[in-house]
Amino acid sequence: MNHRQNIVLIPAAGSGSRFGAAKPKQYIEINGKTVLQHTVDIFERQPQIARIAVIVSPDCAAEFARFQTASAKTQIFAVGGDTRAQTVKNGVDTLLAQGLAQPDDNILVHDAARCCLPPEALQRLLATAADRPEGGILAVPVADTLKRGQSGAIAATVDRSGLWQAQTPQLFRAALLRQALSVSDLNGITDEASAVEKLGVRPLLVAGDIRNLKLTLPQDEYLVRLLLNAAEQAV
Repeated sequence: MNHRQNIVLIPAAGSGSRFGAAKPKQYIEINGKTVLQHTVDIFERQPQIARIAVIVSPDCAAEFARFQTASAKTQIFAVGGDTRAQTVKNGVDTLLAQGLAQPDDNILVHDAARCCLPPEALQRLLATAADRPEGGILAVPVADTLKRGQSGAIAATVDRSGLWQAQTPQLFRAALLRQALSVSDLNGITDEASAVEKLGVRPLLVAGDIRNLKLTLPQDEYLVRLLLNAAEQAV
């Protein structure tokens, strides 16, 4: 019998500088809840998720003191680093060191500001990748024509065939993720899959969802509000 756990790790230590708000974007309130709370709620409602680890910055005590969870599944760890990769590494190391995760457990890393993940997309990822040693990520094929820019003008049109836009969650065994993030230089690692790829592993691409957008720029907030309202009405 397979006793492997599915554990969600949410790196929430970033400053959200591109969003331009006075506080990190994961603490912006939409419809009476912070973005982070909306994100956590997705996984608290999913029975296949055994644990949720929110990794925050050691110096954001004021924000996380207001954070409330509806489930004992969620724990907060103030071990965030200077970069996303360092935050995820610290989170995985902490879970393993405290016996809250085993090396063979699945870690699903999910963006704190990606609070509109449809449940069916999460279930697709679990059904496809949870038992695969190479892991997998949600992603969507690139639909728009891509241009490479130079000095404010088009330098070239980029062939989009075979290109995918990575989303989260990104699911990997804890031991594999720790190995991938244990390199001395974490620069240039913008997601967990890129770190795993450097080991020669080829993670699966699992069909994501365009609704699974990330709150990055101020104009994204309008779409996030619409999606959250639609999701609440559908419940």
